[in-house]
Amino acid sequence: MSSSATLPGDPPGGRRAMAVWGIGVSVYFVAVIFRTSLGVAGLDAADRFHVGASALSTFSILQLLVYAGMQIPVGLLVDRLGTKRVLTIGVVLFTAGQLGFAFSSSYGMALTSRALLGCGDAMTFISVLRLGTRWFPARRGPLVAQLAGLAGMAGNLVSTLVIARLLHGVGWTAAFAGSAAAGVVVLVLLLLFLKDHPEGHEPEPFPHRGAAYVRRQIAASWREPGTRLGLWVHFTTQFPAMVFLLLWGLPFLVEEEGLSRATAGELLTLVVLSNMVVGLVYGQVVARHHTARLPLALGTVAATAFVWAGVIVCPGEHAPMWVLVVLCAVLGACGPASMLGFDFARPANPPERQGTASGITNMGGFVASMTTLLAVGLLLDATDDNYRIAFSAVFVLQAVGLSQIFRLRKQAARRERERLVASRVETVHVPV
Repeated sequence: MSSSATLPGDPPGGRRAMAVWGIGVSVYFVAVIFRTSLGVAGLDAADRFHVGASALSTFSILQLLVYAGMQIPVGLLVDRLGTKRVLTIGVVLFTAGQLGFAFSSSYGMALTSRALLGCGDAMTFISVLRLGTRWFPARRGPLVAQLAGLAGMAGNLVSTLVIARLLHGVGWTAAFAGSAAAGVVVLVLLLLFLKDHPEGHEPEPFPHRGAAYVRRQIAASWREPGTRLGLWVHFTTQFPAMVFLLLWGLPFLVEEEGLSRATAGELLTLVVLSNMVVGLVYGQVVARHHTARLPLALGTVAATAFVWAGVIVCPGEHAPMWVLVVLCAVLGACGPASMLGFDFARPANPPERQGTASGITNMGGFVASMTTLLAVGLLLDATDDNYRIAFSAVFVLQAVGLSQIFRLRKQAARRERERLVASRVETVHVPV
């Protein structure tokens, strides 16, 4: 069964849509490079700023705190101002943040730079999702979202392979400052070529009446059980891989598992490559079988919990290499699974609320990641760097998320069926 029928007034898609959407995706690609660049520089940052595990985790926690806190405001801004304006602001902010991080000489200055970067980064993914809904037919929504996530993981791959080598080749300042040039390039492309929607598909104007309108927009999105289910699916699936790639994966593999930096980098690359492959599979499956969304999400959570448990209870000083390979391959499914959250929120909300609903959904995984980053850092300091105990925090967050998914799933499915029936009735009565 198709995810959705082609509706009257759907954008046509095509090559022009791919070209314009590709510019938006390139902005997200660069944002993810900047976001994840700290993941390969964690040990270097600890040495540069003379900080321990808790203070080091504060970099990523602050960045994610800003990111998560910006999601609903960004969603509202996208609904009101359009994609191009919001993406332009985002590029300027995250490029300034990356450049500031390059020249940071103190812990406080570095924190400020990462917060600025997080603010700009927060404006990218919601905008790209909105751009996809404006340029492609609704039935392409799941695949377009997965492809956007795929581009993000490609950015993560660049961090793992390129930024890491630059860091140890030309040094901290040159590596981060040089990478900031990519922000300037995408800003030029954005300003010259990106358009919010194809000609003839201008959205209907919706009134924006200050704080009262904002409250109604947020409240209406939140009332939809599909929006809340999307948030909790995103919450439960995304964070294990995010925590691993964003900060703690490299130190865990080097300090706890005794691997060289080169080998650890290869395993981080495996997470990214697995993500890219699984993303294509999940996108195609959900586009053809809409009911596969929840089984895929729950299966990913179960597999992640099982493999992490295997690593933690594995006897011996170090886990066998094959166990670590399986762990990284399974973690690669977390990102694509988190994209499924948007496939619950999207059909639950009308076009004028898509940005707001996506913002609410996108908060989930980043709140979970932020919480876990903090918990792992505190547990590492409390247990004299026992990573196996520290990573047990993963199971607590998964349990919280699963309880909410099971609570909301039937209500969301019933409401989605009602909206689908209503849309089919409207389609039948559209004059031809």
